[in-house]
Amino acid sequence: MPLSFFVPAPDPDAGAVVPTDAACSLWSNDHLHGVAVSGLLARAAEAQVADLGREDLRPARWTVDLFRPARRRVTRTRASVVRASARLCLVDVVMEQDVPPEEGGSDGGVETVARASGLFLRVGHPAPGKVWEPDDAPQPPPLDLAPPTDRPRLPLFRSEGVGWHSSFAEHQNAGRKATWQVGVPVVAGERPSGFVAAASIADVTSMTTNWGDGGIEQINTDITLTLARQPDGVEIGLEALDRVSANGIAVGTVTVFDRRGRLGTAVVTSVSNTRRTVDLTGSDPAEDTRLQRGV
Repeated sequence: MPLSFFVPAPDPDAGAVVPTDAACSLWSNDHLHGVAVSGLLARAAEAQVADLGREDLRPARWTVDLFRPARRRVTRTRASVVRASARLCLVDVVMEQDVPPEEGGSDGGVETVARASGLFLRVGHPAPGKVWEPDDAPQPPPLDLAPPTDRPRLPLFRSEGVGWHSSFAEHQNAGRKATWQVGVPVVAGERPSGFVAAASIADVTSMTTNWGDGGIEQINTDITLTLARQPDGVEIGLEALDRVSANGIAVGTVTVFDRRGRLGTAVVTSVSNTRRTVDLTGSDPAEDTRLQRGV
């Protein structure tokens, strides 16, 4: 079966889906990573806006709260419009999962594991005044390493003194990092939009900003993605822009870019998780579907 994070549930159930191996986190084989969670929520938000027939709207801000571990369970999303006007649409989405009886659930028992808020803005004409913006932009890896594609493949990382490489062990250092990834279909058989790909890959902000010489020692509790324009395709890059840490809490910021240039930023807040440090020095990404996503 082609790589995807979810497949439709065996029994028709109002859009319910089931996680695949590719959705599993490096922290636990029973937990889902934020790439899959954010992607599924973004898919629901995008569908909600499409149902309004508002082709003039574009995703501008996407915020996800990862407040409870998402598990390998039957999963559903619910989206609702908070506010729609001539210039904007604000959509809320929640991700719900079945709770089995052995864990305190009952027939029909569900729990909410994540929520998201998407702000979609109407496109218009640029303002005529001149305002400062950076002249430089992060550069994608060379075409011989990453020829244009919309098919999922191993992520590439770059760190200071190493350059672009798919070997995880080579990048376990204290240097500034960047990554180049291709959006994985959230649900089998569906090609992700540029927004869904960016919303998914935005979770890798945590890895890009928190991966050091001791491995990955922080776990993110949220994701905030901002976009000034739609991505061109599903190839998305992240480059570490800033990191601040104190008392076990870290805030990491990346520049989000594609082959045309900068798109916006992504920010994650993370907490220390040293008892479950992810050490990637001996990892072979070609043999682990979780590492194929770099999450």
